[in-house]
Amino acid sequence: MGRLVSIVRGAGIALLFAVIALCLAVTIVPPFLDRIYYQGPVSRHYDGAHFFNPDGAIDVPAPPGASRQGFIARWLIGNDDRPEWPLGIAVKPARPAPFAAPRGMVATWVGHATVLVQAAGLNILTDPIWSDYASPLPPLGPKRIARPGIKFDDLPKIDLILLSHNHYDHMDLPTLKRLWERDRPKIVTSLGNDSILKAHGIPATALDWGQSVSGAALNGLAPQAVIQCGSYEHCPDYQVHVTRNHHWGSRWGADRNRALWSSFVIETRAGNIFFAGDTGAGDMGWPMQARRYGPIRLALIPIGAFRFWKGQMRSDAHIGPLQAVDVFQRLGASTAIPIHWGTFRLSYEQWDTPPRMLELALRCAGIARKRFAPLRIGQSLPVPTVSAVPIGPKRCDDRAIRALE
Repeated sequence: MGRLVSIVRGAGIALLFAVIALCLAVTIVPPFLDRIYYQGPVSRHYDGAHFFNPDGAIDVPAPPGASRQGFIARWLIGNDDRPEWPLGIAVKPARPAPFAAPRGMVATWVGHATVLVQAAGLNILTDPIWSDYASPLPPLGPKRIARPGIKFDDLPKIDLILLSHNHYDHMDLPTLKRLWERDRPKIVTSLGNDSILKAHGIPATALDWGQSVSGAALNGLAPQAVIQCGSYEHCPDYQVHVTRNHHWGSRWGADRNRALWSSFVIETRAGNIFFAGDTGAGDMGWPMQARRYGPIRLALIPIGAFRFWKGQMRSDAHIGPLQAVDVFQRLGASTAIPIHWGTFRLSYEQWDTPPRMLELALRCAGIARKRFAPLRIGQSLPVPTVSAVPIGPKRCDDRAIRALE
């Protein structure tokens, strides 16, 4: 019996090291995994082969006193000091109405960066993922701990999908394939990501930062056509603007930054919607650029996966709650929903650290919680009309913020 246990243990260790070697090989050595997703003229953020952040490169440092290689290896095998997450989160899935009212806006958090926004008869999805794993090699990789806040079959017909970049927790090809086959939605993304989708039979419109497309053009009408719908339902009277943020892209490691990342502003008859995608702070100029398109009724702003060792308060690739409040203010948004937390365990904070820290950050800024309140997965928010955000007394507790794990 002892010999059998030893054999099983040895086989398990060998398999574990084989998995680690495979993961490291995928990210370090294989030029054959490189892909060219986009070719075009050199620009302020494209050197002819790769995209880059004009406000500074993304750095992924190791924790103090650790090597980067050791840090990556411990992360891959789970032998690290990350706080424990719950094995599962209870979710009561929503059953959304087919549409919002003509001037209404309702947002339902599906989980992670996936939000259903129903505005003026349009049904919009951001970075949809219904898969159980955010990984190229499931069941390896981050596993969903909370089921989607809307069952796939309960989704209303989707008119528009916004796809921010090509990481697996944002570009989920199985979900996108199902949505395309069911609804034939219009998909807007940034340069190069359309090549990945096209290879899987999914058409998309890819734009550069600062470019825009009308709903009319996406639906085969003249780009500047005056839209007059007999019914507001599915009416293509909207405009999508692809805007800058601060991130990076890759599917296999060797194809790093071959496709662009972005945020979005969507102009609808019910008001403007801002979707930050996945982003770090960078120079923090990009929220003001989005603000130029007009008042923002609803902003979707990430708050999670910002901590990669104990006590870290920000990272280059992901904003945390403190920066998210700054983004909210720079946008001049009226209402925001925090996203990118509580669904996939990607980093080192506790499951509920992001929303708890967000509440403290809002107090520090003198902003009422209702303006930027976390939703439960599956919870819907009737979005209030645009109004100025009053600044009340500022009550900062830096010690409490830093005490959160």
